[in-house]
Amino acid sequence: MATLICDCNRTMPLDPQALGRTLDEKLTLHSTLCRREAAAFQQAIRGGEEVVVACTQEKRLFGEIGRQTEGAVSPVRFVNIRETGGWSRDAKAAGPKIAALLAVARLPEPEPVPTVGYDSSAARLLVIGPLDEAERFAALAGEGFQATLLSTGGSSSQERRWPVLAGRVDSLRGWLGAFELAWTQDNPIDLDLCTRCNACIAACPESAIGLDYQIDLQACKSHRACVKVCEAAGAIDFGREPVAHTDRFDLVLDLREPPGFLQHALPQGYFHLPPAKAQGAAALETVLRLRELVGEFDKPRFVAYKQKLCAHSRNGRLGCNACVDVCSAEAITGDKARQQVKVNFHLCVGCGACTTVCPTGALTYAYPKPGDQGARIRTLLSAYEKAGGRAPILLLHSQERGRTLVEELGRAARVGAAEGVPARVIPLALWHAASTGIELWLAAVAQGATHVAVLAAGEEAPQYLEALQLQMQVAQTVLEGLGYAGSHFSLLQSRGPTDLDQDLQLLTRRGGAVPQERARFAAAADKRVTLDLALDHLIEQSPARPDSIVLPPGSPLGAVSVDADKCTLCMSCVGACPAGALLDNPQQPQLSFIEKNCVQCGLCEGTCPEQAISLQPRLLPMPERKHPRVLNEAQPYACVRCGKPFGTGKAIESMLARLAGHSMFQGAALERLKMCADCRVVDLYSASDELKITDV
Repeated sequence: MATLICDCNRTMPLDPQALGRTLDEKLTLHSTLCRREAAAFQQAIRGGEEVVVACTQEKRLFGEIGRQTEGAVSPVRFVNIRETGGWSRDAKAAGPKIAALLAVARLPEPEPVPTVGYDSSAARLLVIGPLDEAERFAALAGEGFQATLLSTGGSSSQERRWPVLAGRVDSLRGWLGAFELAWTQDNPIDLDLCTRCNACIAACPESAIGLDYQIDLQACKSHRACVKVCEAAGAIDFGREPVAHTDRFDLVLDLREPPGFLQHALPQGYFHLPPAKAQGAAALETVLRLRELVGEFDKPRFVAYKQKLCAHSRNGRLGCNACVDVCSAEAITGDKARQQVKVNFHLCVGCGACTTVCPTGALTYAYPKPGDQGARIRTLLSAYEKAGGRAPILLLHSQERGRTLVEELGRAARVGAAEGVPARVIPLALWHAASTGIELWLAAVAQGATHVAVLAAGEEAPQYLEALQLQMQVAQTVLEGLGYAGSHFSLLQSRGPTDLDQDLQLLTRRGGAVPQERARFAAAADKRVTLDLALDHLIEQSPARPDSIVLPPGSPLGAVSVDADKCTLCMSCVGACPAGALLDNPQQPQLSFIEKNCVQCGLCEGTCPEQAISLQPRLLPMPERKHPRVLNEAQPYACVRCGKPFGTGKAIESMLARLAGHSMFQGAALERLKMCADCRVVDLYSASDELKITDV
């Protein structure tokens, strides 16, 4: 691995020797790496090993130099150390942070994952809206599209340049390359037959026909003058039954005020441009984005799903619905019949919020995987500490709007208009701000982060913010209960660089206590394993050891309470538990519980026929949380005929009490309920007073 650092005009107080000691590499500080010193870059990319360039401004220029360099075989990565740390009021103290950013840039790229394909190469464009506006946008899009217009009124030009549909929209669903429109043609005028001669408009005495060539049936008084003048074309028929149609399109431009999709994250390939925004720069930008989406595309399959871990439903009972509720793209639907959730990967936008709220780890983020994300955090913190940094603060932000805000703040600091990113605050770009949760945050604290902040830059759905706040509340309650003083988590909702500057300056005063001994474990692929590793270390190093820590409702940690007076030990809860937290005993009627495994999904509570189970959100900071403990047990009930145990006394007594008044369970029939299955059959066939039907 070769690392190249460039500081144009010496605007950053960099110490290449100190950085090199942290990275175990001899570093040279360049000032014009993309120009006069380009030979150093060319030499590095001929070596075969990966190259890290600490400059993102000239990424495109470096790419051109690489293509023109004979023998260039090295993959190149870029890292921003300027706006993230070198340009700030306390840049002189930012050396450990810069070393940490360089160390993370040297990590291997995440392994490839399966992809999701889109094909919009046919460029079938549907424009929905007033005819005059729809025609304008179809013309702006140009000849490269097969445009079809769906009229919602307005006036049409006389020239028939594009197919025009009209009618009631029944549904619009799909994604880039696979939108499906269902509509009902319910107007007497058939636009395919209409010749735009305008005779019907002139003939109508009520002016019920507009230049969209559709009849306003509420204004029409049934004179039928329009039918007479349209006899040759035959486009008008008041007796025509409504006809349902469906068609497929690659892209959709919706000019209506209420959009066709109401979710926060719109399907790729769908653009909503209401009348108030259908002019000027917004219109031009939309058309350019439409053109960019013509072709064949792939994107990563961002999440992986393990159905056996899913706590969505069991035996027709709904348990955890967190991923369905939080998904802003409506890409996840529940299936109680199959006891699972279903992910539509074409609609998934990769935010990862579903993996954040999933208590079991049935949904995990796949690109990057949890282990890769954990490795980045651990590398950041360890390199920062190795370089002499103290009390690090992680700033997790999206790689689009969040990164833009951080870079805008750095540029403002360069000209003295802001403080900039503090030296202790280490930015880490994520695909989306909602893609990490409690297990990685607590792992970061266990590994030395005094504070973890998530930057919400205005692109997040409201339910994402609620989910993040709940996760932070649970994590903070755990740390406070264990005696770690201070504030450890923040959700920043900065709307601009000025807001972010103020938020980050306040952030430096919010650091919390961390374990004296830093954790060195690696994040696991399994969410619960990572969470347990973090909790184990935090508990082992904790200043306090309470008997239990009460957590907020919605926590993924907790216990179940069983009312022994109500519980009949039917074990339906054991069959419903997806996490193996509730266990039975094949040798005797006994219900046990392993608290570490409980995800508080509520399936046991909803399944229990006696309503004997309730949830207790809490953390038990004792070794006992990992071991089974008996919640309820009873003596077995013995068959009155052979003496073999076949149930519990409470269950049999409950059954007898409920059936005692039934006409079919009187006398000997009621007594048979006290027998095992074998004796019940023998007694039934050997009873002399039973009526039998036999062959003659």
